[in-house]
Amino acid sequence: MSDIKIKIKDREGVVHELDAPTDMAMNIMELCKAYELPVEGTCGGMAMCASCQCYVLSEHQLPEMGPDEEAMLFEAFHVKDNSRLGCQLPITEDLDGLELELAPES
Repeated sequence: MSDIKIKIKDREGVVHELDAPTDMAMNIMELCKAYELPVEGTCGGMAMCASCQCYVLSEHQLPEMGPDEEAMLFEAFHVKDNSRLGCQLPITEDLDGLELELAPES
């Protein structure tokens, strides 16, 4: 099993350093839910609700934003230039050391 480290700042400002498996086809939203961080993932990871919106704090090369994610972020609240949907960020070895912050709830 190949784990990487991902740091996620919750809505209270607490930073959680999480072990993230790269061999389970998980995404950031699923990782947050596995660690019981307050991410709903209401749509089940279909880029249709923005309840897993997060802000990317580190300088990692991320996958390109698809049209569904882009459209959802256009409609969402609290969107910043570094906003992404956690459900659209698959956990890969390239994300080792990634730092994120959970966006406020709508």
